[in-house]
Amino acid sequence: MADEDLQAELERLRAENEALKDKEKKGIRLQVSQKGAVSLYGIRRFPITFYGDEWDTILGMTDEIKSFIQEHADELKRK
Repeated sequence: MADEDLQAELERLRAENEALKDKEKKGIRLQVSQKGAVSLYGIRRFPITFYGDEWDTILGMTDEIKSFIQEHADELKRK
């Protein structure tokens, strides 16, 4: 009986471990920082943080950024 309990507990812990790993892999997420900025998590080791108006400026440059990346594709590294 004890072996069955241990086996069931082991399976439960394995499932919990996998769920935690999947949670870490969720990818990119946004969060409001302590200083009221928007932090983007999941791209790099540390978050990328800008204030709302800075994000508006960056997002307004979307077409320019995409064109720049295409023009300099041979110079740029990719992960």
